[in-house]
Amino acid sequence: MSRRQKSATRIFALNGPRRLGAALRLLEKRLCLVLVLTLAACGTATEKVIPATGTLLPNTLLKISPSYSVALDKVIGWAGLVGVAYLVLDPLSPNWHIEEAPLGDHYVHFSLKMKRYYAGGAGEAHEVFTRRAKELARLNGYSGYQVVEYTESLDSSIIGSRRTAEGVIQLTGKMPAKSAQAHG
Repeated sequence: MSRRQKSATRIFALNGPRRLGAALRLLEKRLCLVLVLTLAACGTATEKVIPATGTLLPNTLLKISPSYSVALDKVIGWAGLVGVAYLVLDPLSPNWHIEEAPLGDHYVHFSLKMKRYYAGGAGEAHEVFTRRAKELARLNGYSGYQVVEYTESLDSSIIGSRRTAEGVIQLTGKMPAKSAQAHG
């Protein structure tokens, strides 16, 4: 493969994730529009009140201590709010999603995307990038890697911005088969 063909292959591989990202942002905008139109149409239907008389939740106080009590409807409201916050932030899921694409000749392209809503971890893109590069080199029997290209940016959309990072590494120093197995 000539040097020009390799360069063209790398450029195509690098632009592929960007085209996919643009398509996903367009889909995201369309889904938001459909959601808004659907919610606007909900108010025009005939409404039925459940229950017909009284309230769904009884008018009950939860006695926490002899001098302190809390209304049941407030407890349920706060529990619902905490549940929604947990679902959106999901503290147990990883902060970064990594996509890899081999470019040939020991080159690998990484595309990292951070969760849209997060609680911490905004400055760890380079650390995640280097950790994955070291792991990839070790798993494939290389002694190291060299960063060819690395960029960080913010990807904005209607529902919030998202941190992204992209980079290309070159795997270096192929170890002999015995030595590679000893490290793995």
